[in-house]
Amino acid sequence: MPSAAQVETAFEFARDRYAGLGVDVVAACAALGRIPISLHCWQGDDVAGFEHRDAAGLGGGLAVTGNYPGRARTPDELRSDLDMALAVIPGRHRLNLHASYGEFGGRPVDRDQVEAAHFSGWIDWAKGRGLGLDFNPTCFAHPRAADGLTLSHADRGIRRFWIEHCRRAREIGAALGRALATPCVTNLWVPDGFKDTPADRLAARERLAASLDEVFDRPLPAAHNLDAVEPKLFGIGSEACTVGSTEFYLGYCITRRKLLCLDAGHFHPTESLADKISSVLLYLPEILLHVSRGVRWDSDHVVTLTDELLAIAREVVACGDPARVHVGLDYFDASINRVAAWVIGTRNMLRALLVALLEPPAIRAAEQAGDLTARLALQEEAKGLPSAAVWDHYCQSADVPVGEAWLDDVRRYERTVLAGRG
Repeated sequence: MPSAAQVETAFEFARDRYAGLGVDVVAACAALGRIPISLHCWQGDDVAGFEHRDAAGLGGGLAVTGNYPGRARTPDELRSDLDMALAVIPGRHRLNLHASYGEFGGRPVDRDQVEAAHFSGWIDWAKGRGLGLDFNPTCFAHPRAADGLTLSHADRGIRRFWIEHCRRAREIGAALGRALATPCVTNLWVPDGFKDTPADRLAARERLAASLDEVFDRPLPAAHNLDAVEPKLFGIGSEACTVGSTEFYLGYCITRRKLLCLDAGHFHPTESLADKISSVLLYLPEILLHVSRGVRWDSDHVVTLTDELLAIAREVVACGDPARVHVGLDYFDASINRVAAWVIGTRNMLRALLVALLEPPAIRAAEQAGDLTARLALQEEAKGLPSAAVWDHYCQSADVPVGEAWLDDVRRYERTVLAGRG
């Protein structure tokens, strides 16, 4: 591990190197500190939730692999694990909750009966740490979603059940935002689709649009709640047709003024999510990102510092106002320490954003001048700039471990806490 003095010596060199290229690294670090990442609660317990349903029957195209010991089994255990992760991640961030993670006191509470009171423990926890909360209705792993259809179901009774659940999710989101004085992004994703070729795609999409209109029929203050909807190209069990496609939701968001959620795993492997960000921001004031890593399509691996992640982060910054883009993570890996999975993914997302914030202005200037040779040359030279030294300084200034030192803290937590869970 580098000493504190070594970190600062390297930073001073990096600061001078970047200054020579017109980059203020202090301002870049300050800007990074204003970008919260929304950690996803479901990484900590393999999307099981606290309804006491069978996690092995998730459905909705979801599958969690691995049996690493120490899975969180209660809200308190999950919050403890999140505290450990947040202790070694620089900055102040958020937590993204699913409706199935309420505290129901051991009583059966169906999805159409869930209330804000079931999340008071999460509000208290977040308030005590200065965190924001985001929210999602849970439209999977339920008997009324067993055939893969929810809001687009042909059965009006089933649609009504899910409409009520999603309405309640919005109310909960608004309660979270009001209590914590920061808007809650309530993101709606449904697994609806067909395994084989449907005879009538239009009718299913008409039903979905009508159901969504019922879900959103009551306006909620933007200061408390921001509505987002999330498309998907493909899912296990919905290989032939996903009712809520990208085209469907893009049209819905533009006409209804909702946030579009772009998930890095929800497109064809040859598509770039990064390329979509500027296009969508032309027509929508804000968007939501779910950052994942699809090794084989939507496989939801832990986020690593790939070229695609760097490209996504660059677009978030290059579009001019990172506050228009709400960044969250979405993956679940039970083959490794779950706390470490949070830490690796979040720190990589932050590192990618820092690289974007440190981009030399000469790159864009060369493009504006029509000098595409210089643009390419400068883009390649920028890859060798000492961003790692700035990242180490950022971590040290935030009083979190530098480099891989955080792994010692997580391993200690595994020995003293996770190992006792059986």
